Amino acid sequence: MKKLNLIYYFIFLLIFTSCEKNDGTQLPYDYSQEETLGLQETLEKADWKTKQVAEGIMWKHVQFSQIFESKQYINMFEIDLTKGFDIEIPYVKTGFLKTSDAATRANALVAFNGSYFNTSVGGSTVFFKYDNVVQNQTVNGFNPYRENGAMVIDASGKPKIILKPSSGWTSVAEPIALAGGPLLIQNGEELSQLNVDFNTARHPRTAVGITGDQKMIVVVVDGRSSQSQGLTIPQLSSLMKALGCVSAVNYDGGGSSTAWVKGEGVVNFPSDNGKFDHEGERAVATVFTVK
Repeated sequence: MKKLNLIYYFIFLLIFTSCEKNDGTQLPYDYSQEETLGLQETLEKADWKTKQVAEGIMWKHVQFSQIFESKQYINMFEIDLTKGFDIEIPYVKTGFLKTSDAATRANALVAFNGSYFNTSVGGSTVFFKYDNVVQNQTVNGFNPYRENGAMVIDASGKPKIILKPSSGWTSVAEPIALAGGPLLIQNGEELSQLNVDFNTARHPRTAVGITGDQKMIVVVVDGRSSQSQGLTIPQLSSLMKALGCVSAVNYDGGGSSTAWVKGEGVVNFPSDNGKFDHEGERAVATVFTVK
């Protein structure tokens, strides 16, 4: 028995020392890294259907039979920011604007829906600045975690994802800024999220991120269907991280989530009509167009 205990002791010692750095400090096991690598491998091996919309803009889409323990239909735009594309935000201050209509008028290459809006009278319900003019402030009582991030566009046309400044959105220097949230990733790290239904329930989602090699990643995930069940906010965050984003923000989802491609039209399956087709597009207040 003593001999057996001695064997167990040496096995334990071997495992313990193998988990230490050379300076003797123990390294914790990073379970999140293991999960991310698994997700990355799933995404890399997926049978993505791809189309080069223009040099520097790739449209990808696929239906996963099993990802995040569910069936999901995902559209993705990969936009090379070094190519100098013009990113604009058509908008209405009252009333409503369809993503497809805004895209057609702008002669866009790709387009996707923007941020939250008043579903009764239209217009943005979160901070929106365009051409150095504040078009909307965040309305009173709006959930702070849904406007704690933004995509801003500087004077040269370069976008980035930022955290809401402690001094408020009006302190943002860039001429264009559209708030949204929750902020998903900052400085390469996924952020913790509030345990509220908006975050923990599966919904259609629209997210925008920036990679370390200066690509803008736009993801539109369908939901509310047996063909695509939608994602929680933590799942969306993990997806954006696995796609290489070092910063990312969630924008309006649900029936608003819309992806549009020139020559194709609406390419996802917006849920507003309760059908898994391309006809359920919801009119919104702000739209991102790229050309």
